[in-house]
Amino acid sequence: MTNPGAADKNEIEDGPRTVAVYVCTYRRNDALARLLDSLEIAASKAIPAIELAVVVVDDNPDGRARSVVDSSTRSFPLGLHYRHCGEGNIAAARNVGLEAGMELADWVAMVDDDQIVVPEWLTELVRVQTETNADAVTAPVYARFPEDSPSWLHRQPFAQLWCTALKPDGAPVTDLQTANSMIRTSFLEAHPEVRFSRDLGLIGGEDMVFYRAALAAGLKAHYSRDAINWELEPPERATYRYQLRRCLWHGNTEAVTNLRAGRDKRPRLVARAVKRALLALAHPLKRLKSGRSPQLRYALAYSLQSVGMLLGVAGIRLPHH
Repeated sequence: MTNPGAADKNEIEDGPRTVAVYVCTYRRNDALARLLDSLEIAASKAIPAIELAVVVVDDNPDGRARSVVDSSTRSFPLGLHYRHCGEGNIAAARNVGLEAGMELADWVAMVDDDQIVVPEWLTELVRVQTETNADAVTAPVYARFPEDSPSWLHRQPFAQLWCTALKPDGAPVTDLQTANSMIRTSFLEAHPEVRFSRDLGLIGGEDMVFYRAALAAGLKAHYSRDAINWELEPPERATYRYQLRRCLWHGNTEAVTNLRAGRDKRPRLVARAVKRALLALAHPLKRLKSGRSPQLRYALAYSLQSVGMLLGVAGIRLPHH
């Protein structure tokens, strides 16, 4: 399928690439400031080949993130911009960010307010795009827990539960995450139907549905292995109760969004849930067989993804906390 939004490599204009990254924020001023610091470093590393704009979309009704932007001395080639949404709906805020980014640059990038980007983040996204002529590039997000978190959280692979599987650098992909990606403005202009669904803004999964709609519209996406984002988990997430809840919700959202996007039918999702439950059960047994600790906390949390998925197949949608 020909993509009307994609430009041919020899159509790319000489001069710097323009990228606008938007970040939606809600009650995280300190984390937002930390992210902006890392984006400033990434922007400085990319000059003069790439010019970056940053858009802060404030989803707080009280507009509390404005103070972070107004008091900022950070320097970005295309400026630091503020937009107020204030609905408490992440899908609505993401759409505000998309539209603002499209006005400012030829590429729109997306990150979350609880992350930091590596210094090479921007240059690596653009490098992969240039080499593959992709309409979108996505990259890994790794979780990092506070050093004083419970020891079991560091010893057991909880951080891996939220990371997509690593792929070869430059590989084509069909699973993208708004937590770390970049998409061509001309593609978004050519496909106004590809936007975030407001009804998913309070339960989650709007990011998955967005990119699946884009892929159905002909999006060509590739993977950057080195454009890494770190998700810095706050102390309140370093509890077992939170990890259990997150696994349950994650499995539920996976089922709900796959059904909505028409990607998987219910029997296939049930089979996936059963397979995941068996893997969770086998994990401690394999470790015990090799003389290692069984990691029962992790196995139980992982099994709850299957429970959440089955709830989603049954039509039950769990809200995002």
